[in-house]
Amino acid sequence: MANVLHKTSIDKTRREAGNCLAGIESEIYRHLNFTLGHDDSDVEPCYLYRALAIAVRDRLVAQWKVTRDRIASSGQKRVSYLSLEFLIGRSLTNAVLNLNLEDSVRAALNKYNSSLEESAELEHDAGLGNGGLGRLAACFLDSCANLQLPVVGYGIRYEYGMFHQHIEDGRQVEDPDHWLRDGNPWELERPEDTRRIHFYGHTEYFVDDTGKTCVHWAETDDVLAVPHDMPIPGHSNGTVNTLRLWRSSATDEFNLDEFNAGGYSEAVAEKNLAEQISMVLYPNDSSENGKELRLKQQYFLVSASLQDVIEEWISIHGEDFDEFASHNCFQLNDTHPACAVPELMRLLMDEHGLEWDDAWRITRQCMAYTNHTLLPEALERWPVSLFSRLLPRLMEIIYEIDRQFRTQLAELWPDDAAIRERMSLVEGGHHPHVRMAYLAIVGSFSVNGVAGLHTELLQSGLFADFYKLWPSKFNNKTNGVTQRRWLSHCNPGLRDLINEAIGSEWQSDLPKISRLASYAEDAAFRDRWHAVKQENKGALIRHVLEHTGVRFAEDALLDVQVKRIHEYKRQLLNVLHVIHLYDRICRGDVEGMVPRCVLIGGKAAPGYHVAKLIIKLINDVSAVVNTEAKTDGLLKLVFLPNYCVSAMEKICPATELSEQISTAGKEASGTGNMKFMMNGALTIGTLDGANIEIRDQVGEENFFLFGMTAGEIAETRQTYDPNSLIAEDEEILRVMNLLESGHFNASEPGIFDILTAGLRSAEDQWLTIADLRSYIDAQRDVNKSYQDPNNWNRMSIMNTAASGWFSSDRTIQQYAEEIWNVKSVN
Repeated sequence: MANVLHKTSIDKTRREAGNCLAGIESEIYRHLNFTLGHDDSDVEPCYLYRALAIAVRDRLVAQWKVTRDRIASSGQKRVSYLSLEFLIGRSLTNAVLNLNLEDSVRAALNKYNSSLEESAELEHDAGLGNGGLGRLAACFLDSCANLQLPVVGYGIRYEYGMFHQHIEDGRQVEDPDHWLRDGNPWELERPEDTRRIHFYGHTEYFVDDTGKTCVHWAETDDVLAVPHDMPIPGHSNGTVNTLRLWRSSATDEFNLDEFNAGGYSEAVAEKNLAEQISMVLYPNDSSENGKELRLKQQYFLVSASLQDVIEEWISIHGEDFDEFASHNCFQLNDTHPACAVPELMRLLMDEHGLEWDDAWRITRQCMAYTNHTLLPEALERWPVSLFSRLLPRLMEIIYEIDRQFRTQLAELWPDDAAIRERMSLVEGGHHPHVRMAYLAIVGSFSVNGVAGLHTELLQSGLFADFYKLWPSKFNNKTNGVTQRRWLSHCNPGLRDLINEAIGSEWQSDLPKISRLASYAEDAAFRDRWHAVKQENKGALIRHVLEHTGVRFAEDALLDVQVKRIHEYKRQLLNVLHVIHLYDRICRGDVEGMVPRCVLIGGKAAPGYHVAKLIIKLINDVSAVVNTEAKTDGLLKLVFLPNYCVSAMEKICPATELSEQISTAGKEASGTGNMKFMMNGALTIGTLDGANIEIRDQVGEENFFLFGMTAGEIAETRQTYDPNSLIAEDEEILRVMNLLESGHFNASEPGIFDILTAGLRSAEDQWLTIADLRSYIDAQRDVNKSYQDPNNWNRMSIMNTAASGWFSSDRTIQQYAEEIWNVKSVN
């Protein structure tokens, strides 16, 4: 009977979805006049955007309700994707595309003498991430909805997202990104699901009426986690999943006694401290206060999310947790949510009365960990002193997990004390630290890397001891990106051409884009392909001119590197090549040289001095190159400020050469490389991360390879002598002489000495000089290939045709089948 009633409820909800106001135009009118209280004549663009956004959200809400009811009635296992970052960008155009509303929305906006593009530009990017990690999480949620998988994303609703970047005198300056200043029409607050989060205090042990020893976390400073839900629509399939973002709030508005006594500042201090947790994305943790706030954010996320899942479980199953692990999985997106392991133990034991062994069995069957880095310094380690003060109960649990784990290791390898120290969750010494990656590995049933080489290097290097202990726990899930945002949405000209040629099924099933390969030899199709690329280049050229004052040439090779500024990503290598081209041009060595416009973009972490110095160098080199009369028509360089998701949506369709030039063995995967390939850019890159798989898919003849392999890198480090390489290569020596002579920084002598000293150092772990000659040679191959437009366009088509493997739909299907063990609910 209950199932019949539930089915009736679903049918009713579906009828309500079908009975939404027939026309989007009338919905915009209603929201303008009644929701927002504005007259619909001579309407301000910002209010038109909001009315449209709410009207589109209404359509999503109807399907959202159907999706929730369908999942609830299915009894299907559910996945909680825990990530401290979700770089979702703008929602309007993505929702319009997935709901097939583009034609009706454009017609409705035309009545107001406006366009979809104009409205979309008024939406603030939801910059809730620093880069690839957060954007990957957003792509994954899109694919989960497209595949109709029961997955909920959990994150933090940062009031201020990834900082806005502007350039002053060539230097990065950070401005606050108050993306919520005008509100967020895409979210729904759910105060009824507010959760209480504990910090500080101490633990007390007592014996209950049954004689059981219990633990109470006492005298805590509590904050509230208030959820705000955002809809994540699938592509034309009626499914809308949820991204739940937590906002921190004080438990009380203020202390009334203190307020009445005149202590105004003290009265609201608690509220201000509580709200700091979700105020800013990833504070600079170079200070102790920054470290504490970041750890607070991590625990705040996992505690609220785990409580959320447990409360829903109890509402259906009561306090019986026997089947909890078979119905729930928590995917930890990097080490940031690793506190989920001891927190689930705490909740099961302290709040719900389970014994240690039962709680540990459930925890290890629930947790799955994705690693995203090969850089040891990026694996989070928290001082025990800080952890114990902020989260005393969790620290006790971690110590017990570590004690039992070390006992297990002693039984396996009784004569190897060193391995117990290496693998311990708590690194010893005068200032012990908690190793969060190790905690995640020990507490999870699955550990995956995000590209073939990355996973191999985790198993043979970074986590070799754990792989020796648990080889079956490790697996690979090569990253992907959603073709709906990163081709269909951002490149409508190419989308329409592809649809005309092979149909539109690739939007939901990207491997079918391989049918394009047969068109690579069609001269007329290549010409149309080139025309689309030129139109996209024109749009980006106008964008670059508006934001930098530099005009790119439309017939020039558009050479792009956009990503977070970091030494291992080697923007410095790119600049050295630009200096090399500049030197050749100034010497008159221009025979056969095609015009080239180099665009570099990305943000440096506020406390990362060397990365910020690289930005300064790019801008200083740009100032010289772009004002040199001899380079006019042959070479331009710009640093495009404030790189973000919406900027990438303009850059990606226009790019012809994609720079993926990290030191081999350093990039876990990369996803920008996939976006560029999907849009027909050719890649110049090392055998690093997913570059290897891109080259395998597209063929070596359609990829510009340079540099040493990860194995060769390891060998070279033993005897690396960059100064000899510089002295022996006249072209590289000329580049270094220009750089070291102050040619690009005459007004600030010595400013780049740190960079040049690093290049010349035998300890340079990025081996930039070692790969520079190979890079210059590969760029000459690029130059030669670009001289043959027919062949270049053929290679461009082949790159798009070979991109099917790099859909996040494929990645998520593998997670669903091989880790989560969940099926579609449709």
